[in-house]
Amino acid sequence: MKPIRLVAGFLTVGVWTLLSRVLGFVRDILIAAFLGAGPVAEAFLIAFALPNMFRRFFAEGAFNMAFVPMFSKKVEGGDDALGFARDAFAGLATVLIVFSVLAVLTMPWLVAAMAGGFIGDSRFDLAVLYGRIAFPYILFISLAALLSGVLNAVGRFAAAAAAPVLLNVLFIGAMTCAVLRGWDVGDALAWTVPVAGLAQLALVWGAARRAGYALVPRRPRLTPDLRRLAVIAAPAALAGGVMQVNLLIGRQVASFFEGAIAWLSYADRLYQLPLGVVGIAVGVVLLPDLSRRLRAGDTEGGAHAFNRAAEFSLALTIPAAVALVVIPVPLVSVLFERGAFAADDTAATALAAAVYGLGLPAFVMQKTLQPLYFAREDTRRPFHYAAVSMVVNAVVAIGLAPVIGYIAAAFGTTLAGWAMVWLLWRGSRRMGDAAGLDARFKRRLWRIVLAALLMGGLLWAAVLLVGPWLGVPLLRYAALALIVGIGIASYFAIGHLLGAFRLGEFRAAMRRG
Repeated sequence: MKPIRLVAGFLTVGVWTLLSRVLGFVRDILIAAFLGAGPVAEAFLIAFALPNMFRRFFAEGAFNMAFVPMFSKKVEGGDDALGFARDAFAGLATVLIVFSVLAVLTMPWLVAAMAGGFIGDSRFDLAVLYGRIAFPYILFISLAALLSGVLNAVGRFAAAAAAPVLLNVLFIGAMTCAVLRGWDVGDALAWTVPVAGLAQLALVWGAARRAGYALVPRRPRLTPDLRRLAVIAAPAALAGGVMQVNLLIGRQVASFFEGAIAWLSYADRLYQLPLGVVGIAVGVVLLPDLSRRLRAGDTEGGAHAFNRAAEFSLALTIPAAVALVVIPVPLVSVLFERGAFAADDTAATALAAAVYGLGLPAFVMQKTLQPLYFAREDTRRPFHYAAVSMVVNAVVAIGLAPVIGYIAAAFGTTLAGWAMVWLLWRGSRRMGDAAGLDARFKRRLWRIVLAALLMGGLLWAAVLLVGPWLGVPLLRYAALALIVGIGIASYFAIGHLLGAFRLGEFRAAMRRG
């Protein structure tokens, strides 16, 4: 993949992910308005987190990190990629059907493990009920993730990136119908989860079929390739399990503070916007590209792709991190404060968003560094690094919770993210020039940081200038739009003048995309 096509791939995934995240904002705005940070909201958020946690463990984490490099190399080498994908599809479906049945039967124990603070109040029974309804989502979305890996490996990014849009459209539609018809909003949300998973699976299955990879159900069989896949995936599964323990620690800590699970969830939505648009897009495109280059022996091209991915990631992520730290209260207030979501909820959510913002560059750089390992079918070292980051998270979140409360969970997540990046970077030094930073990256990095800091100063001034408008119902949206617009325009203008990037590079990539 040529550099301009690589960036175009990032932008294709990023634009669709942006749409999904914007609709996700609308979804969470409606949840906040209708349910606030109350027991129904917290019960649903835990129930929805359960299949998503295991999804990342089974599909987007362990399985796909092993599957995509193997599949990409088969495509590059002219091997039987379709047969391998069909065997993987059948094997994953079998495991997930059995796992889903067991999870539904043991849901009370899963909820207790996820949110021990719920035991003894109304949130626990609600979370168990919603969890049993929502959990089959893992089967549909994990198979959809495998199909997305197939599409990404053959350079077709649009359908896989567009699939999450369906989830948020269906959530928004379900809540709207529930309010108009007098249905229970929590029940409507829970039942929408498996329906949305099936819709996403149908979308990417059709796209894969059109690409020549119709993965029809068939009896599972343990082939040599699947054995190798399992051997490679096992350490990645352990690493994925460690990362989910990190999330589990945060939710357990938060569950003992009333409203905290909702506050952290809404703050998570804010930092997930740039993380999804940039980090996930880079990871999705970079992994198959690096895998193909390694198969072809193109070490120089792989190093160039890695550097451009890191440069692109930080150019768009560092200013977003600065914005989350400088103006979290205006962002949360305008986006979420209405209906059942009060000013105290705004303050608590904004604090969490600022802490997450400090870790945003680390979360994105993980997505850039991990493909260096996975493209080489090295899943062991990322597991070891993830285990260290888990210890960091546990010590900070659990140790500081009695002192600083729920926000300890956010600090644990952020510090664990930076620990993971440092370990991944240090480990990549053994890869030689293939993972080294080139002169262009080093020349531009400090300019990107400087441009973002100058933008932060202008954002602060803009808030002081239009701050009174943020409290006026009819003007608050225009005021926030003006502040954000000043931030975007100033960052790109300053960055261009400093030589942090060239605006023409983005325009050329979009034209080619």
